[in-house]
Amino acid sequence: MSRLYSDVILDRFKHPRYFGELDVPDAAHEDVNPLCGDRIRVELRLDPAGGVEAMRYRGDACAISLASADLLAEMVEGRPAREALGLDRQVLLTALGTDIRPTRLRCVSLPLEVLRGALAGRTASRS
Repeated sequence: MSRLYSDVILDRFKHPRYFGELDVPDAAHEDVNPLCGDRIRVELRLDPAGGVEAMRYRGDACAISLASADLLAEMVEGRPAREALGLDRQVLLTALGTDIRPTRLRCVSLPLEVLRGALAGRTASRS
């Protein structure tokens, strides 16, 4: 059985590469997992063709959610929005390098859902 927090999760949680905010984001979205209270905000800078030029995230969330957000930012920067939207939870699960219990899968998918909200052009927050 694998550990809950893989080396990837621990590294991305302790040493995030994309945590922060953009000066003037073109799109932003925030959401919360009501089951555990994880809250993630994603901000995007889009290129003229609508591709993801930069992504930053911030939030008050568990190590799995924050590591997923960090990996997701790395995966989407420089990609067309269509490709970014095509990423799914399985890609993140593979990148995290460990088996995630079913009760924690929402921790992995929350950043992906927030990214989709930002790409849909909405700036919103949910309480």
